[in-house]
Amino acid sequence: MPLIRFVLAQLLGWALIFAALKLGAPLTGLALAIGQGALAALASRALHSARWWHVIHLGFTPLVWASSQLGISAGWYLAAFAVLALFYWTSFRTQVPLFLTNAPTARAVLDLLPRRPARVLDAGAGTGSLLRPLAAARPDCHFVGIEAAPGPWLIGRLLAARSPNIDWQRGDFWADDWGAYDLIYTFLSPVPMPEVWAKAQREMRADARLVSNSFAVPGAQPDFVVPATDAGGRELYVYSPTTKRKAPIKG
Repeated sequence: MPLIRFVLAQLLGWALIFAALKLGAPLTGLALAIGQGALAALASRALHSARWWHVIHLGFTPLVWASSQLGISAGWYLAAFAVLALFYWTSFRTQVPLFLTNAPTARAVLDLLPRRPARVLDAGAGTGSLLRPLAAARPDCHFVGIEAAPGPWLIGRLLAARSPNIDWQRGDFWADDWGAYDLIYTFLSPVPMPEVWAKAQREMRADARLVSNSFAVPGAQPDFVVPATDAGGRELYVYSPTTKRKAPIKG
């Protein structure tokens, strides 16, 4: 798991720093923090973590040292940690940060909905920034938003309270049956896309669409791509997962 690799790389970085101190290396303060960050980043690379984890390791201990010089009460750090935990509840495990869909993207997705009444799922719905405008524009459709992190879920719950055609849920969208939907929208990250594709191929109906914001499915050919200029600055990849003409996932 990424979190385990993070902790292990940090421990290796500190172990090497302590060894250097034992050998008489003149490391203190910021120099020590920078040295530990560099060693942790090297350890992260050796553990084959994603590249962006190397950057986090480089900055983690120096930032901790810098913040300790500001004289801020420890309570504020605890409060900041609590807020981050509420909004990035499972990011370490899923490697999916909080992305919010903007209004132009919502309008582009609206054009992709079936003309008939339909069921739509936003898998990882954030605060509901996609579903609310869709629900207002298409009262004949039923929209389901599933979000795991409690902070975004609570905001979405409050904002969707006046939308009778939105079913706002807190939970794991992987556990949901995707066969009940005519269109499924995801705005996740590159990491889970192969698993998204496998689930979509297993469960979605032949006439259903999978729409992925920004992140293409590796090895699968989309039906078409809505260009970024028409979708709020990010491309939309539109798939029909259960059609036989789709290429299988590679690797």
